[in-house]
Amino acid sequence: MGQTVFVPKEIDANETRVAASPDTAKRLKGLGFDVIVEAGAGAASRIVDEDYAKAGATIGKAADAGSADVILKVRRPTDAEIKRYKPGAAVIATMDPYGNDAAVAAMARAGVTAFAMEFMPRITRAQVMDVLSSQANLAGYQAVIDGAAEYDRALPMMMTAAGTVPAAKLFVMGVGVAGLQAIATARRLGAIVTATDVRPAVKEQVQSLGAKFLAVEDEEFKAAETAGGYAKEMSKAYQAKQAALTAEHIAKQDIVITTALIPGRPAPKLVSAEMVASMKPGSVIVDLAVERGGNVDGAVPGKVVTTGNGVKIIGHLNVPGRVAASASLLYARNLFAFLETLVDKAKKELAINRDDELVKATMLTDAGKVVHANFAAAAALVDASPAEAGEDDAPARKRAPRKAADKTADKAGGDA
Repeated sequence: MGQTVFVPKEIDANETRVAASPDTAKRLKGLGFDVIVEAGAGAASRIVDEDYAKAGATIGKAADAGSADVILKVRRPTDAEIKRYKPGAAVIATMDPYGNDAAVAAMARAGVTAFAMEFMPRITRAQVMDVLSSQANLAGYQAVIDGAAEYDRALPMMMTAAGTVPAAKLFVMGVGVAGLQAIATARRLGAIVTATDVRPAVKEQVQSLGAKFLAVEDEEFKAAETAGGYAKEMSKAYQAKQAALTAEHIAKQDIVITTALIPGRPAPKLVSAEMVASMKPGSVIVDLAVERGGNVDGAVPGKVVTTGNGVKIIGHLNVPGRVAASASLLYARNLFAFLETLVDKAKKELAINRDDELVKATMLTDAGKVVHANFAAAAALVDASPAEAGEDDAPARKRAPRKAADKTADKAGGDA
């Protein structure tokens, strides 16, 4: 029997996606893996067990994770899941490691080799593996759909015999992948779209989609982008100038979509309570950063809040999961493309090259250690007791051999 890939049903109640599709299950078989998919894993993504079976996968149960050499997941495994994994297993998922040092340390103590897909470098070779982009694309699309659903008027201008319906005004704050897709979707629906971002390079992209760009274009703005293309945190002075410009603009908008995230930090506050209060009754705000603390004052994770002046603030969790059938297909392809680089195709077995730039960027834990430079605090917890590490329980089984983790300085990195 060859090596085994296990695909579990996600435990998180808000997670509707799955880490493999019938297509990627078939491709995994072609790489030489035996594929086990937990019963019902794809149900919320409209993938029935029979589809996996036709692709050559075995339908199994959660306990089958214990025999797997590779575990493909959407979200970071829980302590209960980690207990099932054997030392040396490769776990590939979106790990959400920032602020979760105890969970990262637990994976190290379990002896698994954990990869954080959200740390995939944005280089040409890795474009097909970029989970942030594939999922953000769908989040930007769904944000417009959700905003339009709560807005009780039509988005496009309509000229009828009974009169003209004016086009809705939609403002996108943060023009990464999600923001660009939101602009494109809103334009296709006929809205008048404006957008803002701290990175000067996106101005041309915004305009190419038929939207108007809004920003304080001073010297700080001209240098407001990292070498990797991510947004930098702006100074308090710039934030004040930008807030003054956007405050006047927001008061005239019908729908506002916020997408701003800073790697490894809480989401920046872009829309104050005063700005919300200035908006017209019936206006809608969609906060795509609500899971990271939110861009909007008054946004509540998992809720649609109506303010005293009649503005609706949408704080849906896991927005890509609201279009799970599409999101799972893209995510599964991202994971397969990465896993394929970890396989010796001649021997048809896992052969992780720890000198590969993709492995170096994404590997969190390996051989009982936290190996990613951004998580010195997690590394320090590896040899701590479960109580010291902030865990209720530690996997009560033999661990892979480990050494004391190296302590390295914290660096910036993560989401866009």
